[in-house]
Amino acid sequence: MSADTTRPAAAAQVPQQAGPPGHGGEGHLKAGLKNRHLSMIAIGGVIGAGLFVGSGAGIASTGPGILLSYTLAGVLVVLVMRMLGEMAAADPQSGSFSAYADRALGRWAGFTIGWLYWFFWVVVLAVEATAGAKILNAWMPGVPQWAFALLVMAVLTATNLFSVASYGEFEFWFAGIKVVAIAAFLVIATLAVFGVLPGTHAVGTSNLTGHGGFLPHGVGAVFTGMLTVVFAFMGSEIVTLAAGESEDPERAVSKATNSVIWRIGIFYLGSILLVVTLLPWDSDAVKGSPYVAVLEHVGIPGAGQVMNVIVLTAVLSCLNSGMYTASRMAFSLGQRGDAPKAFATVTKRGVPRVAILSSVVFGFVAVFFNYTSPDTVFAFLLNSSGAVALFVWLVICFSQLRMRRIIEREAPERLTVRMWLYPYLTWTAIGMIGFVVAYMFTDADGRKQMYLSLVAAAIVLAASAVVGRRRRAAVAAGS
Repeated sequence: MSADTTRPAAAAQVPQQAGPPGHGGEGHLKAGLKNRHLSMIAIGGVIGAGLFVGSGAGIASTGPGILLSYTLAGVLVVLVMRMLGEMAAADPQSGSFSAYADRALGRWAGFTIGWLYWFFWVVVLAVEATAGAKILNAWMPGVPQWAFALLVMAVLTATNLFSVASYGEFEFWFAGIKVVAIAAFLVIATLAVFGVLPGTHAVGTSNLTGHGGFLPHGVGAVFTGMLTVVFAFMGSEIVTLAAGESEDPERAVSKATNSVIWRIGIFYLGSILLVVTLLPWDSDAVKGSPYVAVLEHVGIPGAGQVMNVIVLTAVLSCLNSGMYTASRMAFSLGQRGDAPKAFATVTKRGVPRVAILSSVVFGFVAVFFNYTSPDTVFAFLLNSSGAVALFVWLVICFSQLRMRRIIEREAPERLTVRMWLYPYLTWTAIGMIGFVVAYMFTDADGRKQMYLSLVAAAIVLAASAVVGRRRRAAVAAGS
């Protein structure tokens, strides 16, 4: 498909921002995020509840070889974030990769990937609201789960509606708690590995090589594990959306993309290495919650409750960021004429109220289906958004291939962040994503997610064609 010739003229300029920094008014976001907000959003963005809880399933299915799964997925994320960082530093946008796809690949691409990404995050709102409600309900069983789900959604909606600074402040502290928690875990577990803590002894590599070996289920299990791992990194790209509302977007994006290597290396690879070194990978405790298992192993009192608090924080952080991300993508789509114009309006505080409320309403509907039809309607929503991360990354790769040439031609001085070994590593990332997509078809759960995600993508793509025809007809009628 060729690019739509009705693209606004403003899109032909580099750089293009959502609005003048600090200006709140119709169509303009407010630059209310401080550098410390962006830094913590970038660091905490890769630490989700999936790391603390979901990693147990990956370890159980792959064994110590899950480290290879995390390494492969981590390399892919680093490459994709570097590409996105190159484009975002040159042209900070509230729509990030959707806006870049719009320009580089055509209106159809920006429309499709923007709405799919929005869909992904509003479904995540329901998942995280329910997860948080379960934890709170366990502490206060007298209050029904749905009431807690309603409460956390309402509180964080109010936070996002107040100002972007309030979102940034909440996320700063949510992310800060996650970072402190994982840092404390790394220190405690490292001391335990070397037998420094009371009651522990140096463990060596017996758990890495015993119990069936490093790859107890064969090499194929590494790629199966990668299917689980790859989606845990979704959210790393949020900082590039938030950069458009920061005081110094170029510096924020540059720092975030440069630090992604050590963030993934330390938080994911480092912590998982400590888990599989300290405990047998096939123990029931590791399957349930590996981080709780380690803390209990070294004698930390109340480890389960401590981890519940941390997981709740991670859930609230994801919920907070999900509202922000979905609303900013809706705002960007509205700006480009790919969503109702009301989505692009803002309050005096520079907040896209309509975009936020529209996203939250869909999130509430999804929460409703999660309680009433968990195995039918909600399962469909969940599976049909399951492969969106791969679609997003693929679009980022192809957009960067073209955007690099456009920026070099029009504003080469804006290339303050450059993709390594362009275009070879870009094509390497495309090949890796293609392999993951192909491998998903060999896995029963992955195959279902891919089929339904392709159906969702086809529906949105068809909608983009309809919108495009109407837009061209309107232009023709007006000329």
